[in-house]
Amino acid sequence: MVKLNFIMLSFVVLVVAITCVPSLAVEENKPKKLWDQCVVKISPNCALKIISQVFGDGVVSIPCCKELVQEGKECHDTLVKYIADRPSLIGNKSKYLTKRDEVWAYCVSVSKAVSPA
Repeated sequence: MVKLNFIMLSFVVLVVAITCVPSLAVEENKPKKLWDQCVVKISPNCALKIISQVFGDGVVSIPCCKELVQEGKECHDTLVKYIADRPSLIGNKSKYLTKRDEVWAYCVSVSKAVSPA
């Protein structure tokens, strides 16, 4: 639980830093435009729920799944990979990327199931 709280706090600090200091938004080799577009596509509450499921044992709600699917896979992949590349997390990067893909698949399936025909 302590590690999950640290990850969630790190994510919030990262988002605040990105908002306040654009030069911290991405590493040189990441497309800054994509990062900037992705960060604003999802509510902070849902972002934290998604991060807690990918990096911990949280559960993403159906409304947050809908937001995630609207955000798009490329954004989801980019944001999770960026966080997973942090030095404190990189040792488990493959695990996090697998969970990222599982969260995406789950959210797509529940979003389709509850969408009006």
